[in-house]
Amino acid sequence: MERIRYDVVPEGDAWKITTPPPNPSTYATKEAAIAAAVAMARGHQPSQVLIHRADGTIEDERTYQDDPYPPHG
Repeated sequence: MERIRYDVVPEGDAWKITTPPPNPSTYATKEAAIAAAVAMARGHQPSQVLIHRADGTIEDERTYQDDPYPPHG
């Protein structure tokens, strides 16, 4: 089973979570978006949360269930 990826990304003055399909909700704070993404990820394992900075670079990664490290191949 492939992991579901939840990205916490900036959107204007707010934050949103991108998932397949995209989550239309926006959050006033980064912390609120992270909490929502973690709750979604924990409920749909295996999953991963990628937390981005305001400039779009990745700040942190959280993996729930079966982190394939080192990766195969």
